[in-house]
Amino acid sequence: MGFTNTKKGLALSGVLLGLTAVVLAASGNPKNMAICIACFIRDTAGAMKFHQAAVVQYARPEITGIILGAFLISLLTKEYRSTAGSAPMIRFVLGMMMMIGALAFLGCPLRMLIRMSAGDLNAYVALVGFIAGIFTGTLVLRKGFSLGRSYDTRPSNGYILPVAVTVILILSVATQLLAFSEKGPGSMHAPVIISLTAGLVFGAVSQKCRTCFAGSVRDVILMKNFDLLTIIGGFFVVMTVHNLVTGGFHLSFTGQPVAHAQHLWNFLGLYVVGFAAVLAGGCPLRQLVLAGQGSGDAAVTFLGLFVGAAVCHNFGLAGAAASADPVSAGGLGMAGKAAVVLCIAGLFMIGFFVKKDE
Repeated sequence: MGFTNTKKGLALSGVLLGLTAVVLAASGNPKNMAICIACFIRDTAGAMKFHQAAVVQYARPEITGIILGAFLISLLTKEYRSTAGSAPMIRFVLGMMMMIGALAFLGCPLRMLIRMSAGDLNAYVALVGFIAGIFTGTLVLRKGFSLGRSYDTRPSNGYILPVAVTVILILSVATQLLAFSEKGPGSMHAPVIISLTAGLVFGAVSQKCRTCFAGSVRDVILMKNFDLLTIIGGFFVVMTVHNLVTGGFHLSFTGQPVAHAQHLWNFLGLYVVGFAAVLAGGCPLRQLVLAGQGSGDAAVTFLGLFVGAAVCHNFGLAGAAASADPVSAGGLGMAGKAAVVLCIAGLFMIGFFVKKDE
């Protein structure tokens, strides 16, 4: 048994991921965001001008790093395997749904944990929704849900996404073709070399340890297996200590950075993410890692996340952060609420009508 398959190894891996997030927060990334997959995909989509929200446009090197880190470590350990062919269009839609749910809450499960570690009680509400969504997903798994098997493809098929995100990073650093936020979260970022290195570490460690926020809870529900949860625990402890030491811990519903206190929609937003992640076979972070190690199906889900981010900001579906002005409470507008409800309906349709015998 390898070290990364032991509980001690998994817990220490979670600590390493937490320290990586601390470095990013200390180096310029938004402190209660540090490394958020949904937010960083959204920022990258904005940098490529797929949406015009000026405050969230920056090609995040962390996204490139995570995919490349998983790609390189899987090649070195001979775990790279290029596969594809498992219900690509459904996976694309699931990716879009995950992004819609994440931007309703204003963060993926990774940022949910970071916000929890800073005392954001809205994130605890979202955690309940996330677990409820995963539980619903396990029910449909028990009912026979399956997206079918993947098939081996040419190794070069799996190289396309790592090469593509590398090209995006080069264009961002070496040219003026991409957009850059001058204010707001998109303008806050660590130096490129630190961001890229942190992403590489995050991707490599997550690949070796099978890090997945949805998978860790799913395993507890289905198999009473707490192994993957130890990674989450290690990460959470490091981030909590960091926030307590640096004065970043504030236990409250209000006054939290880039957050809102619409409890129902925080709950339902992460409910969508949890449900969709179980059906797709992994949370947003896990999808990037799987895509890096050769899964064409995960790459399609990543594209769904990317397009979902553009759709959210082009059509006003994303939540708005509350401001210091009490009149501006933030949250979801009617279009965003309708989108979340439609996502839930769509997830039930996919979950209960897609069976193994199809």
